[in-house]
Amino acid sequence: MKELAGDGVPVTVTYRVLKLARQPYYRWLGKPVADAVLEEAYRANALFDAHRDDPEFGYRFLADEARGAGAGMADRTAWRICRDNRWWSVFGKKRIAQLVGGCEVGQVERYYLARVDADAIAPASAPR
Repeated sequence: MKELAGDGVPVTVTYRVLKLARQPYYRWLGKPVADAVLEEAYRANALFDAHRDDPEFGYRFLADEARGAGAGMADRTAWRICRDNRWWSVFGKKRIAQLVGGCEVGQVERYYLARVDADAIAPASAPR
């Protein structure tokens, strides 16, 4: 808004074109980041620091470490933040690292089994 007003565009026209109301815009301008969002960012930063130092521990240990660093939170909050950011313990989640042609391993076997069944049903001279 400020840049457009500085360029000589009338503010009322800008609000109308962008479909904005004045009061929410000025409320946002006074405080662009909500307190809850800022607090969650601090908590996530503390959890990430603890996870980077000890990636083998789960969310409960990370929550204890974050509390020790001054970012108080419940274990459930720590779990939610870790889940949303996919910060898992290196021992806790099995990773599907074996991909064959962009498919999971089980999908490839199912494809070949379906082809074998289709070949058994169709005669050899019939087109596929």
